[in-house]
Amino acid sequence: MIKKLILSAVLLILVEPALTANTYTNSVLIGFESANDSIRLAALNSFWAEVSRTVRMGDFEGYSATCHQEGVLVSGSAKTSVSLNDALVAWKPGFVDTKSGKIKANVAFRFSQRIGNESTAHETGIFHYTSMDSTGAGRDSYIHLEALLVNQDSGWKILMEYQKSEATKEEWDALE
Repeated sequence: MIKKLILSAVLLILVEPALTANTYTNSVLIGFESANDSIRLAALNSFWAEVSRTVRMGDFEGYSATCHQEGVLVSGSAKTSVSLNDALVAWKPGFVDTKSGKIKANVAFRFSQRIGNESTAHETGIFHYTSMDSTGAGRDSYIHLEALLVNQDSGWKILMEYQKSEATKEEWDALE
């Protein structure tokens, strides 16, 4: 019996580091957030704040800088997958109109799951996008989002943005 207890303790000591690697999910499971998690999440929060700022200001170059050169945009509702470079071409007129004041745009993010380490991250949540033109006509969308990011020398870059499906305001509110 004592041999089994000792063997169990040794196995736990050997296996525990692999079970508690620097992921948000594992931190929640074991009841604490490591210093590496805190640093990563703070950097990712800054990344998403920069994305929001660039949309609000119509800063196309700044927004483009948040995207990985080989990034992919997946649309669940349209059942399409395109390069982020192609998506940026399609989105550029909206940035130009925002910068010129023709429209006001905003995007905010809330997350239900944040998994990663110092070099990669997978974020699951919802983004809320609003836009309004000078006549008051606009758009108010909640979209389920999954994002895969990589941390490069120049900072976090989105490698894959999966806009899964429409979300509701109630789902958004539940993520507060």
